[in-house]
Amino acid sequence: MAYDPSLPYNDLPDLPPAIDFHSPTINRVLTQASRYLGELSGLCASLPDPTILINTLVLQESRDSSAIENIVTTQDELYRAIADEDGQNAAAKEVLSYREALYVGLDHMNAQHKLLTTNTFVEVVQTLKKNRAGIRNTPGTALKNANSGSVVYTPPCCEDVLRQKLAALEQFINEEDSPDKPDPLIKLALLHHQFEAIHPFLDGNGRTGRILMALYLVQQDLLPQPVLYLSRYINSYKQDYYRLLRQVTEQDAWAEWIVFILTGISETARLTASKIRRMLQLMADMEGPVRQALGSRYDYSILQLMFTLPYLKIELLERRGFMARQTATTYLKLLAQGGVLTATKTGRTTYYVNQRLIDLLAD
Repeated sequence: MAYDPSLPYNDLPDLPPAIDFHSPTINRVLTQASRYLGELSGLCASLPDPTILINTLVLQESRDSSAIENIVTTQDELYRAIADEDGQNAAAKEVLSYREALYVGLDHMNAQHKLLTTNTFVEVVQTLKKNRAGIRNTPGTALKNANSGSVVYTPPCCEDVLRQKLAALEQFINEEDSPDKPDPLIKLALLHHQFEAIHPFLDGNGRTGRILMALYLVQQDLLPQPVLYLSRYINSYKQDYYRLLRQVTEQDAWAEWIVFILTGISETARLTASKIRRMLQLMADMEGPVRQALGSRYDYSILQLMFTLPYLKIELLERRGFMARQTATTYLKLLAQGGVLTATKTGRTTYYVNQRLIDLLAD
């Protein structure tokens, strides 16, 4: 029977598709993607404390991924929300939920001996949405053109079918590598499309699917930490992304989709490595001014804190147990007086901002 976008696509084929994964075009971009990803992995492995930079990069991904869903917040709003730990606006809460969901997924995967399972996906989406929703169990879900309102895709239905599709996807993700299997980076492109096509949840599928890509790269030991995030690339080429998703479903056009994702891996890995190097250089450049501002009070952990939380305030340092209130007041004021941090007042609250880091992240 011919594919009909208005009907549930219960005939969605399991992976892998019967295509040539070794075509010259795919091999060329695969080689480039592997090289840039390998360079990023080596850089991350050399970091003395990767969590400092990774926490900041995760927030950038959270914001970019949420923007794909038209959940928009500024960097200032986001970092103020972290400093405040309450009273966040709705968009900032959504973005911070994405970061939390990524770490929940990573913990769940590691607890399951690095297996990515349906339960992992459910844990991620429940953290994203702050509810106990599970696999879709009612009909009626359809994806529509935002302008015309016409149905462009109807995912499989309902829960029993979805669980069968997810079980097959689990098997494909977690099977051992072998010469007759697609390269893991090609598998990344395949599994991302498959998850989006299954569309197992009422909401949050896009963000869960993007988190799945980051987790898969860690699972495959291609990266030591989930630092490669394709959301900015997808956002930049959003029309191509959705067009190619549909063309795989409608025309079995896998090659162009694979090239698109591999190109995204290359570009993102290269830019991420560049950003990490610039952040490391900025830390080195700022260490002297921080020492000068604090004098005998200097401790390297203060510099680390400025790169983990670009917006600081006295109450935050006290509440998190970093230092007593009087000490926090003294340190932050000295850093502001020394021109290291920028003091900015919003209402009754004074924030101490690592503006050079904010500018770097926004570049």
